[in-house]
Amino acid sequence: MTDRKFHSRIITIEFLSEEPIPDGMRVENMVNEAINGDYSMRIVNDVESELNGKEAADALLVQGSDPGFFGLTEKGEDADE
Repeated sequence: MTDRKFHSRIITIEFLSEEPIPDGMRVENMVNEAINGDYSMRIVNDVESELNGKEAADALLVQGSDPGFFGLTEKGEDADE
């Protein structure tokens, strides 16, 4: 297994608006609307953690990505070894 470290940050954001927020609206557009428009926003939770290779590979798969994105195998080992 690789000795490299990876990082995860999970942020929960609450948005308030007078009208329903459209389905499928991108998070960056909601944040922009909170900064420059008609939404209110607050960070409810912000958790950062360090991941080993296997945890990073698993997290990438959960996101629908591929462990190769970080040069890893599905077992969390360096792909080029």
